[in-house]
Amino acid sequence: MKKTHASIYFVAVIAFLFYSCSQNETDSVDAKAESQQFKIINVTNHDGKSFSTGDAKSSETGKYVENPGGGVMMQAFYWDVPAGGNWWNTVNGKLTDWSNAGIGSIWLPPASKAQNGPLSMGYDPTDYFDFGDYNQNGTIETRFGSKTELVNLITKAHAENMKVYADIVLNHNSGGQSEANPFTGTNTWTNFTGIASGKFKRTYNNFYKNSFGNNDEGFFGGFPDLCHADPYVQDWLWIRADGVGKYYKNTMKFDGWRFDYVKGFGPWVVNAWNANVGGFSVGEYWDANVNTLEWWANNANSSVFDFACYYKMNDAFDGNNLALLNDDMMWKRNPFKAVTFVTNHDTDEISSKLLAYSYILTHEGYPTLFYKDYEETLDKNKLNNLIWIHNNKATGNTSILYSDNDEYVARRNGYNGNPGLVVYINNSTSWQERWVETNWASTQIKDFTGNSSWYPTTQGDKWVKIQCPPKGYTVWSVNQ
Repeated sequence: MKKTHASIYFVAVIAFLFYSCSQNETDSVDAKAESQQFKIINVTNHDGKSFSTGDAKSSETGKYVENPGGGVMMQAFYWDVPAGGNWWNTVNGKLTDWSNAGIGSIWLPPASKAQNGPLSMGYDPTDYFDFGDYNQNGTIETRFGSKTELVNLITKAHAENMKVYADIVLNHNSGGQSEANPFTGTNTWTNFTGIASGKFKRTYNNFYKNSFGNNDEGFFGGFPDLCHADPYVQDWLWIRADGVGKYYKNTMKFDGWRFDYVKGFGPWVVNAWNANVGGFSVGEYWDANVNTLEWWANNANSSVFDFACYYKMNDAFDGNNLALLNDDMMWKRNPFKAVTFVTNHDTDEISSKLLAYSYILTHEGYPTLFYKDYEETLDKNKLNNLIWIHNNKATGNTSILYSDNDEYVARRNGYNGNPGLVVYINNSTSWQERWVETNWASTQIKDFTGNSSWYPTTQGDKWVKIQCPPKGYTVWSVNQ
């Protein structure tokens, strides 16, 4: 789903628009997750299958490789980034700093030519093979730049040991010509035979309603609804070697996919794409119901954005009820299929953002940073510190140690020699202190955020007193 700006939906004639936990610790993952525990040296892909790297750092650069639950993603755009064709160059100029900070992947906006030409954010796709090199829809370049600039960006990201994810819009198309449609008895804007690339031409036969049925799971914004049941559409999207998926992966060198508005079609579509094309994938299934998110992720064989976590964080941090963080979330069901986030280009509800980032960057799941939060709004030094903590300390499964309206304490239990951490989040207006049980006996620990100057030593029974500043957080681990 995305913001509905009238400008991007102009199509000649049509313009449519859309309990509180006790101090007793409770493990957030069950016994089977023990086999899925990860550490920085244990890399796991999007479907939960482990593969060995020997070390999760590149032996050439020492920078962290991408893996869900072990990496950090940057959403490298926001809604209405500056038009004028310079966005690819803007992102390119930031890649080295992002990589040095420990960010392992970037998610780009839809890169192909869309109906609203130089003003489009890409969510109204016309020609999947025009990356800013054909004169159509009133422009040669896209809003973001030229194909050459996009290729340079991807090449630079790979040189920095970063993965690049393409935003893919498969539900709907826009910008076709009017044609008589025997299935509707009217004219529809479904003639894409004149697209400049000449690849993946489409007519009314390839959109609902058609010979395959009246509709699929959902349509969006009045746009022509692409029919994935059509073998011709399947062939061009994910089967043929020069089709959309394989061209993006093998020629353009994208490493993975963010699938837009996956409520609009069955999860089998993403499953088939993943089976034929490969690469990391995450779906935008906008639903706070964790059962629904888990159902979609399992059937799509894909990661999914953890909207359950997003809405719980909003209620917890902005509603002064941190006990809500005990509730179920996708990362607790399967951290290797959960992409966590605080803000994105569509929704920006959480006001206590640093507390939310301290949560997702210390907990399981694949955390995502939002460009504006990182580059413009929040303290970049604090976010870089949390990225470092995530990449170096946030290992093992999670135990919630304490929660009430104002305080939340959780422990990452460590893995394979990495000691893990204890995170303390305080949403009150005064300093707080609390005794907690760690995994470390008679060991000096410290706060790796620098928000506390304490260097306490745990007792022989592993208990220790820690502290946290008002409206702040601390992250404790072995002082080494």
